[in-house]
Amino acid sequence: MIQLSEEHVMIRDAVRDFAEQELRPIAARIDAEEKIPAEIYRHMGELGFLGIPYPEEVGGAGGDTLSYAIAVEEIGRVCGSTGLSMAAHTSLGTYPIYKYGTPEQKEKYLRGLTRGEFLGAFGLTEPGAGSDAGATRTTAVRDGDHWVLNGAKSWITSGGLAKVVILAARTGKEKGVKGISAFLIENPTPGFTVAKDEHKLGVRGSQTVELSLQDVRVPASALLGEVDGGFPIFLDTLDGGRISIAALALGIAQGAYEASVEYAKTRQQFGRPIADFQGLQWILADMAVQIEAARLMVYNCARLKDAGLSFKKESAMAKLYCSEVGMWVTTKAIQVHGGNGYSREYPVERFFRDAKLMEIGEGTSEIQRTVIAREILR
Repeated sequence: MIQLSEEHVMIRDAVRDFAEQELRPIAARIDAEEKIPAEIYRHMGELGFLGIPYPEEVGGAGGDTLSYAIAVEEIGRVCGSTGLSMAAHTSLGTYPIYKYGTPEQKEKYLRGLTRGEFLGAFGLTEPGAGSDAGATRTTAVRDGDHWVLNGAKSWITSGGLAKVVILAARTGKEKGVKGISAFLIENPTPGFTVAKDEHKLGVRGSQTVELSLQDVRVPASALLGEVDGGFPIFLDTLDGGRISIAALALGIAQGAYEASVEYAKTRQQFGRPIADFQGLQWILADMAVQIEAARLMVYNCARLKDAGLSFKKESAMAKLYCSEVGMWVTTKAIQVHGGNGYSREYPVERFFRDAKLMEIGEGTSEIQRTVIAREILR
């Protein structure tokens, strides 16, 4: 068991209480209706959960990365959809502005984001640019004191709900990762529309959309960072974001494990609880071992980031391992439940569906292995 500080325990308990009291009763409905109630976002903002790793002077809760990872884990333990929306807002929709924004941009957006007064989103993926993010085709052309953007973004979490979306667009003629800039697009802006609302296998309550940009005109001040300097911003953002996805996968696995232990104690077969059978005991033991190992990786990675040390390799490792553990644990959780595990009356089928995205979003498992190998061989 990992020893946490008193402050981290307080954060964990506060988030867990919120998850148990407000999310667990409606988690299945969030999944079925494919929508997180607005009051959930509002209350999370009021409690400071959407700005945990940011300083109090910019509206945040003044916590650290470990506090944030623990919070995402606790939310994911009950509702993967809410955990994903929280992670995307905090790691992807807020961090680039906090790290790279001008004083004016921070003044305009940061306090509202960290307080949860409105949501932020992150637009890198395109229909033809997923793992190959350097294939970005969305363009931004300078026109006097403005930029004009045209293109499309796909698989954007909270893209239709966010007030501000950080988008990648090509501003230079160079191919690949060069010539890409980052822009802050407010919603609504003429020409900026939701072209498609995705209906997904899992994390169904978290909104995922395709965005269309048709002659979207924004002021020069909407540029985030330097012209043609956007790609390093996106890579830096993804490195940190992988910690939150690892934490979310960990939380989903923990939720499925706890449901399995409880079920095994109460389900009777052959005149006794199925927890009495060695074959099932070994499954639960393997779940516990892998979850504990995953938690060590996540917490270590968060502590490296908090210490200002390099964590690129470690975040890729944590994201890879935790997402695959999440998939393995939730698959076994259904097996423990037998036929009941295939029914929506039990939460493990939802955990199973939610876990799959963790192996895909914010860099597939294959991309993580590539990142790890590069770091090892550097």
